[in-house]
Amino acid sequence: MTVFIATLKIKPGHEAEFERLQAELSQLTHASEPDTKVYDIIRSRDKPDTYVVYGRFKDDAAFQLHQTTAFHERLVPPILATVSGDMDLKFFDYVA
Repeated sequence: MTVFIATLKIKPGHEAEFERLQAELSQLTHASEPDTKVYDIIRSRDKPDTYVVYGRFKDDAAFQLHQTTAFHERLVPPILATVSGDMDLKFFDYVA
């Protein structure tokens, strides 16, 4: 399985917008992509402007499909507009 972990720092005052957009993306992903096993957004307790997005997909093809959905194309640009600096994006292989 293909896994990504993205760590994002959000611009001050944009946290609610980021959470709203990511919640919509998560809902649509789970409803429309059966090969997406997990798509979660979590917020740091110590740094409330820092979030982690965790996605787990059946395979690379499922991840590529996720990247090309109409709702992904619509929601990701405004999500990225809330991000301060660069996103830390890493890919992994699921073990257990």
